[in-house]
Amino acid sequence: MEHIKRLVRVDQKPIGRTPRSNMATYTGLFDHVRRLFAATPAARKRRYDAGRFSFNVAKGRCENCQGEGFVMVELLFLPSVYAPCPVCRGARYNAQTLEITYQDRNIAQVLDLTVDAAYEFFADEPTVQRPLAVLREVGLGYLRLGQPATELSGGEAQRIKLATELQRTQRGQSLYVLDEPTTGLHPADVEKLLAQLQRLADAGNTVVVVEHDMRVVAASDWVLDMGPGAGDEGGQVVAAGPPQQVAQAKGSKTSPYLRRFLGNIDK
Repeated sequence: MEHIKRLVRVDQKPIGRTPRSNMATYTGLFDHVRRLFAATPAARKRRYDAGRFSFNVAKGRCENCQGEGFVMVELLFLPSVYAPCPVCRGARYNAQTLEITYQDRNIAQVLDLTVDAAYEFFADEPTVQRPLAVLREVGLGYLRLGQPATELSGGEAQRIKLATELQRTQRGQSLYVLDEPTTGLHPADVEKLLAQLQRLADAGNTVVVVEHDMRVVAASDWVLDMGPGAGDEGGQVVAAGPPQQVAQAKGSKTSPYLRRFLGNIDK
């Protein structure tokens, strides 16, 4: 433990509990986008600064929904629900702010782009492309930049947190703990995620993953097989060692699946 300087728990807790929170703001990507809008000739003529393009600031946001894009509707005997704002129709901003465009798109339209589409749209802006590239690499290319946190699954929230970490300068000596980061991922995207986890390890960090996907187990340096069953029937270390060793362990319920997966790789 003397070699560990920092602990990072990348869990599946939401990145925010209201529609005001989204991926673009959480990752810091939106700061770069707002500066681009503020630098346009039309914005400079009106003396709009980057703060004008934040839906958290009064001067640029829609006042009816306070920049959330949604209004809360209280229901009797049922939990409250969110409905699109009738004034801005979900755009979050007031009409004056939406008059400013960057490459023929206003700020609300940019927030409506998917990560993949935004990567193409900002092809000439390295500061914006860099965080977008990391989000794509962890399998989140299909998400909209401004997608509310309330619409994200636990697995998506976890990978957004991981992408935020990957953007930082890696100094090593950090311990990363992840809880089933492959949840909901297509097999092709699992490979992308593995490449990013390996990147953390290559930078001198330690990555501990709770996982049931055999791709992740087989790619690990060291496996701890917990069991022998689940819940009250678990809690013991059934086998420990490199994947090839655990695949041969007797009494392990994981070993047959791991052995089969490793056999398919060898073929």
